[in-house]
Amino acid sequence: MMRLSIAMVLWGLTLMASAQIVQPVKWAFSLKSIDAQHVEVVAMATMDKGWHVYGMHLPDGGPVPTRLVVEVSDEIELVGSVTDRPAAVEVFDKTFDMKVSYYKGTVWLTQKIKLAKSQPMVIRGEVEFMACNDEQCLPPDVLPFSLNFSPQVAVVTEKSQSAPSLEVVVPIAVESVSDSVVGDSAVQPAEAVASMVESGSEPSTDEGHSHWAIFWLAFAGGLAALLTPCVFPMIPMTVSFFTKHSKTRASGLRNASFYALSIIVIYVILGTVVTGIFGADSLNELSTAAWFNGLFGVLLIVFAISFFGAFELVLPSKWVNAADRGADKGGLIGSFFMATTLALVSFSCTGPIVGGLIVQAAREGGMAPVVGMLGFSSAIALPFAFFAAFPGYLNSLPKSGGWLNSVKVVLGFIELAFAFKFLSMADMILKLGWLPRELFLAVWIVIFGALGFYLLGKIRLPHDSPMERVPVSRFMLSMVVFSFTIYMIPGLWGAPVKLISGFPPPGRYAESPFGVGKEMPSGGGAVSSGHIPEGMHHGPQGILMFDDYEKALVHARKENKPLLLDFTGDGCVNCRKMEDNVWSDPVVKQMLENDFVVVSLVVDDREVLPESEQYVSQTGKRIRTKGHKWSDFQMTRFHRNSQPHYVILNLDEQPIGSDKAYDLDVDAYVLWLKNAVDVFHR
Repeated sequence: MMRLSIAMVLWGLTLMASAQIVQPVKWAFSLKSIDAQHVEVVAMATMDKGWHVYGMHLPDGGPVPTRLVVEVSDEIELVGSVTDRPAAVEVFDKTFDMKVSYYKGTVWLTQKIKLAKSQPMVIRGEVEFMACNDEQCLPPDVLPFSLNFSPQVAVVTEKSQSAPSLEVVVPIAVESVSDSVVGDSAVQPAEAVASMVESGSEPSTDEGHSHWAIFWLAFAGGLAALLTPCVFPMIPMTVSFFTKHSKTRASGLRNASFYALSIIVIYVILGTVVTGIFGADSLNELSTAAWFNGLFGVLLIVFAISFFGAFELVLPSKWVNAADRGADKGGLIGSFFMATTLALVSFSCTGPIVGGLIVQAAREGGMAPVVGMLGFSSAIALPFAFFAAFPGYLNSLPKSGGWLNSVKVVLGFIELAFAFKFLSMADMILKLGWLPRELFLAVWIVIFGALGFYLLGKIRLPHDSPMERVPVSRFMLSMVVFSFTIYMIPGLWGAPVKLISGFPPPGRYAESPFGVGKEMPSGGGAVSSGHIPEGMHHGPQGILMFDDYEKALVHARKENKPLLLDFTGDGCVNCRKMEDNVWSDPVVKQMLENDFVVVSLVVDDREVLPESEQYVSQTGKRIRTKGHKWSDFQMTRFHRNSQPHYVILNLDEQPIGSDKAYDLDVDAYVLWLKNAVDVFHR
């Protein structure tokens, strides 16, 4: 009974350990005949809810992209590139400070190939992918496949109603790598896969959420544009025109409402034209191009100088005159041309805001530019419709005056700040190093500091009215601006300034990763001899760490300190969140520097191991890179395959206490570290 009990306990522990292996992606492979010489290799990925794999086209320095590779030979020739259905969703990732794409739900990757001979053959290839959810990432995995092709199978043309039932042979190596990754659907007839390709399945995305965000951002921009000298004085003038020149109140309300609707239509057409000319995909690529970001940054500087009063930006007068002549026709047609005149006349104030909104919407892709223009124009049109319905409230509007120019100047300061954001992106894309994090923050500190002094009347610009005393509203706003300015100053010394996260370049893109005026640590408590041992380097938060397990273990035994294993990845978003939000805590950082020897094991490191160090894992997987090695080490030793993953070992390489995963609770992390130190020294 004792032996049976022990066996049951061990069996239960084994199940618990193996349950930590996460396998959320299932792959199925098949062939689809096109004609006598062409077939398509189809790879279908099905992801569990909440999980995604990254797209095929990602910038360098980001996550590992998904790729489908078919081996070429004398008999096999690739035709075109790999296509995906549905297309990957694109988002801007603040952690990587770049645009990334990903697939959710189900995706089909297809590679068309040409066969030189009509004879039986085996078509081989592999897929590489990296799966993540909101809390963890899995190491990149390479999954080989082989498919049997037989020329006896009836050829299917594009008009055929069904695909041939081609045999799909999944090699044993695939099953031994990960049964759950392939799953029960690994062996499927091409007919089933082909029908799924035809029907398609759209992944669940956050597109609706992002469109609402763009709408309200654009709506706020429209409210700001209302308070400029190009638009605000037009409100009482235009509404009074409709109410006085209409025979009845109902007709005046109808004309004013149509005028407001025309404003919305004009700007939505603008967003539609921009999207139609460039296309959603081209617009996305354009918004992340170095030359476009640089050009738009310069353009925003020109707009800002115009807002400051150096010159006036106007459209050709013949455009305005043509629209004005159309407005003389009266009625609904006249109302539409009056709205067109407003859009043209107010360009000097609204143009910079509209341009910035279109570029920001382009980062979201799809119909975001149209949604953005809908939000912007709705804010512009709202007061015209409201005061036409309730003309009595016109008298409650503040009188036009110098405050309108002040609003325009304030917008000029904001335009100038955003200009450097675009210039910064161009600089990072080209890796010029002209606008590092410290200089960017210094520029923003100067811009918003100058804005604060402007609000207090200490700076006068060409079109400003004399100001004998500072209104309370301007004084209160200046306090907010100065507080924000002072908040950014510690960023020069390495403070995270999380309030503006995503605007300045990341910490790695700095003259010093540790901030201006702060020297690189000489070694901290982790190095008792005062010099950095061989194999050690400065990692996140300047913490000295190893990237090789064996070297770290030797050093831990020499220093008589526990060894903390950090299973991480260059493409792991949540690993960066842990480093930025937990490891940055002074207590955590001090303990990692003084009480532990830290080794960072990067599971997506693509550096190829020497031939003598390559091997076949217990899982049957070929270990060829450093990332494969550490991923295999994590799975076989600790029965886990997700990152971030933290394990603390004693000098006999035995775990101390439980391991730790993604958790932004700093207090819990500190308690975990302290318990491990107590157990180690006990």
